[in-house]
Amino acid sequence: MTNTTIPATKPVNPNFSSGPCAKRPGWTPAVLADAPLGRSHRAKIGKAKLKEAIELTREVLEVPADYKIGIVPASDTGAVEMALWSLLGARPVDVVAWESFGSGWVSDVMKQLKLADARKIEAGYGELPDLNTINFDHDVVFTWNGTTSGVRVPNGDFIPADRKGLTICDATSAAFAQELEFDKLDVVTYSWQKVLGGEAAHGILILSPRAIERLESYTPAWPMPKIFRLTKGGKLIDGIFSGATINTPSMLCVEDYLDALGWAKELGGLKALIARADANTAAITDWADKTDWVDFLASDPVVRSNTSVCLKIVDPEITKLDDDAQAAFAMAIVDMLDKEEVAFDIGAYRDAPSGLRIWCGATVETANVEALTPWLDYAFSTEKAKLVSA
Repeated sequence: MTNTTIPATKPVNPNFSSGPCAKRPGWTPAVLADAPLGRSHRAKIGKAKLKEAIELTREVLEVPADYKIGIVPASDTGAVEMALWSLLGARPVDVVAWESFGSGWVSDVMKQLKLADARKIEAGYGELPDLNTINFDHDVVFTWNGTTSGVRVPNGDFIPADRKGLTICDATSAAFAQELEFDKLDVVTYSWQKVLGGEAAHGILILSPRAIERLESYTPAWPMPKIFRLTKGGKLIDGIFSGATINTPSMLCVEDYLDALGWAKELGGLKALIARADANTAAITDWADKTDWVDFLASDPVVRSNTSVCLKIVDPEITKLDDDAQAAFAMAIVDMLDKEEVAFDIGAYRDAPSGLRIWCGATVETANVEALTPWLDYAFSTEKAKLVSA
């Protein structure tokens, strides 16, 4: 489909970044008025806010009662690193990756921790590895949803209930938009900045009873930085999971997270959040199905993400160009839509194949996605006309 006429309508909110993501509908700075600024996070009011954030997380995300939830520093990355450095080394490790962040965990396990009995199970962008090759007698590290590839695991069926190893799951762009099967997951991590549109630099670390047992029975062979320590004297530092964070949190960011959780709860909780993300992705799918110049990076619909939707340009006139020229063409579309204030931050991730990445998480309104698609056609047609006439 081509569109050489400027669309009459723009998205009301042009924020389609994959992190930090769009704020919830109706958000204004006024929702932060109750933040206890200038107060210690260890004061009663600070502890109460942090505890409330943990309790609301459990309620909205439907985390089992016997799992521990902690607020930790350094976003999802910090949460994953805490898990890797604190838990790995007791068993062999399988690290499963199909995009850049998963590949980062491969590097950490094999090059930084230097675990000799670790193996990587990888697939390229747009594909999912053969999950049947994972050995669950080993500890397993994987992402639930590949933020930079738009590929997710379809469900937790590939994880056996009687596994001997731990499953460590980076769920940062899946939590609150996809069903996480907690009975199959021993460690779950995410950041506030993704599906709930929170602010950056804070992470959530969720531990199962099996993960806690490992922490209290196993001591890694390497020195443990203070910021990663989850135990003291062989026992879990329980305060981390009741609001006594390891490092000083921003109470402004905590207040913002509380606002997002409150919105999610009022909306109807997890199912409502998933439905919103699904509706947004359906709008992209309906458009892509009738558009001949674009396709999903993930060829299999079963594994396509409903949050970080990654698209590739398949027009023959563009695909015959070399890689640098294809990347420049995609970036021209991104730049045009940015200049027009139609869509911000929709370029493919820097390590991914060239194309577009449109965030469709729960804080995005479907009407804005629908308003975006004619502009995508217009931008493509305009830039292709420039290319042909050059």
